[in-house]
Amino acid sequence: MKMDMRFIEPFVASLQNVFTCMLGTPAVLGKPFLKGSMTQQVDVVAIISLSGDVIGSTVLGFPQQTALAIASQFAGEEMDMKHPDLPDALGELMNMVTGSAKSNLVGINASISLPRVVAGSNVKVGGPKALPFVVLPFKSDLGYFYLELAVLSNDQAQAA
Repeated sequence: MKMDMRFIEPFVASLQNVFTCMLGTPAVLGKPFLKGSMTQQVDVVAIISLSGDVIGSTVLGFPQQTALAIASQFAGEEMDMKHPDLPDALGELMNMVTGSAKSNLVGINASISLPRVVAGSNVKVGGPKALPFVVLPFKSDLGYFYLELAVLSNDQAQAA
């Protein structure tokens, strides 16, 4: 099952806008691929679920160094993995990306969950088999990271 491009483009535009405006650095999109066809090494993930006319998940995945650089830039103070505001900073960044993208899903009524942030060593995020994850790799001056999207219309999900 393929994901509709109209679900991908608003997330790419939103992420690039948030990085430019809030972090002062561009985020350059690499070549997208389907999850499973390559391995992403990430230590921190921020996850938001979508419901309504669409179902799915959006995931920002970072290596530890990138997560710390992004959170520190976003919060305006140096952070380490034990900093109590690290999950809040990355969760709010994810909320801004997903919230803006949601508002640009033309003609689609969608709700988003609160962000969840998980840290560990080589964190992996899965989902229902009916939802194929498209991985969008990005590079920025703060490091590389991934935006993983699994978004289907309810009609597509019910047909699966």
